[in-house]
Amino acid sequence: MIRFQFVDDHRHTYEVKRMCAVLGIQRSSFYKWRETMSDRAASQAADEALVDRIRDHYEEWNHTYGYRRITVELAEDPAVDGPVNHKRVARLMRQHNIVGVHLRKPHITTIKDPGAQVFADLVKRDFTADELGTTYVGDITYLPYGSEGKFLYLATAIDLYSKRIVGWSIADHMRTSLVEDALHNASNNRQTLRGAIMHTDHGRQYTSSSFQATCARLGVVQSMGRIGSSADNALAESVNAALKREVLQGAKRWESAAQCRREVFRWLVRYNTGRRHSSLRYRAPLDVECDWASMMDLAA
Repeated sequence: MIRFQFVDDHRHTYEVKRMCAVLGIQRSSFYKWRETMSDRAASQAADEALVDRIRDHYEEWNHTYGYRRITVELAEDPAVDGPVNHKRVARLMRQHNIVGVHLRKPHITTIKDPGAQVFADLVKRDFTADELGTTYVGDITYLPYGSEGKFLYLATAIDLYSKRIVGWSIADHMRTSLVEDALHNASNNRQTLRGAIMHTDHGRQYTSSSFQATCARLGVVQSMGRIGSSADNALAESVNAALKREVLQGAKRWESAAQCRREVFRWLVRYNTGRRHSSLRYRAPLDVECDWASMMDLAA
């Protein structure tokens, strides 16, 4: 391409045939290159305009989206004309060094109680559900803040059908009340959890008699994976990792407990209402639940 440009720049000074011979290029190739100059210019201008929209969505989602989710955002962007191929988006993001944040090594919060009651695994690594409100996964993750090595802890209850974080609780401890509060929060948001499955790891909070009593009171059936297998609760682990990856973005901790609570709450809201999930065909959890409600109304 540089040789073609050189010939084009000097074609009024030197003979094109001679320059092509010296530079080792075909005249027909040079003339073909000249014929398509306007097309290439238009393509470059379109790419530049698309990069601007990519940057807008990238900033909107706090640098957390990769090319797949950006592609879905562009498909619904009224400022973008026509469909955009994901390969083109990937190429432009790569060329302009637009990269979504990556995973960080997880911190282990599960403290096993070898003497506690063990429940059957009713999920068996199938993190899907045929109906809304029938199966949930729960977990605890640490939230580091300040310069003194302090932590807050987040407990969640996630619906396997919609992937919505239906219940959650933040506290400065990992006592059983943390996970009980998250379960009560889910029960309030769903109005009832009776008959639903709650799948967790073997942490002491989930195997405690107090949590078992809370589950019994709410009509929840407990389920647990194998001891020491994070894959048996992979969805909850994935959500925890996404939270820290997308909010901390490589930082080791939040500056204060107040900042941590504020930013985690903001992320939880956006996760449920707007964040696109690949497992949901790049829809948000609440959109999936609205579709479910519409389907149930039609069925009725």
